[in-house]
Amino acid sequence: MPILDILALGLFVFAWLFYEPLLRRLGQGKNLINTDMTVIRRRWMTEMAVREVALLDGQLLGHAINSASFFASSNLILIAAAAGVLFGGDAALKSVEGLKVLAETTPVMFQIKLGLVLLTLARGLLDFIWALRQMNYCLAAIGATPMWAPPAVLAEYAEAAGGILNPALSAFNAGVRGYYFALAAAAWLLGPIAFLTASIGALVLLVWRQRRSRASVAVRKVRQILERQPVVHGPHMRNGAQEPPEDRI
Repeated sequence: MPILDILALGLFVFAWLFYEPLLRRLGQGKNLINTDMTVIRRRWMTEMAVREVALLDGQLLGHAINSASFFASSNLILIAAAAGVLFGGDAALKSVEGLKVLAETTPVMFQIKLGLVLLTLARGLLDFIWALRQMNYCLAAIGATPMWAPPAVLAEYAEAAGGILNPALSAFNAGVRGYYFALAAAAWLLGPIAFLTASIGALVLLVWRQRRSRASVAVRKVRQILERQPVVHGPHMRNGAQEPPEDRI
């Protein structure tokens, strides 16, 4: 394998596997959408626990489940397409190798490049599947919320539910992020320079969207507002403790 290809592959693997730890290290947990959203989701579960009816929360999470299912299905189709070329025999390989936009390479190197795309998509699919499982766990936790428990119990319950929701949506984000790196891996088919440029571009774009995009600024403001605003208990909370109405005793 040429030196330039090795360098590009090394950079890609580093960015792909160590993006999240590197981002936390550089930002020290500050000014990142992921960090801000962790706080916002915990607050969501806190508000859910003190609502008299948690129907809205189940609907919101159901929408996230539908989105994860859509991405997982799309990912599976892309994996099937890449695998069809990779394992389709000489005829499939020759039909793709004939494209003029692709860099000239050996059949073995072509399979390695396509295999990297397949591996990147497969990891994203596993992230989506894990996200779906955890979202269903969280949906069960929302449905099982003890509405008439004391406030201290509800606060503890909300913290536990947030501990399910945050990893679930983090896994979903990792699956979506996999598309960035899958596109970068596909650029290797165009040559090492394109692969190197696409890998750096994907990394820079992800970091910029985390820290400098308009969405990141808005999410940061939402977090700041929520941190200033205390949790307000509804009318069903009586004298600082929850009591079931008389017709439910």
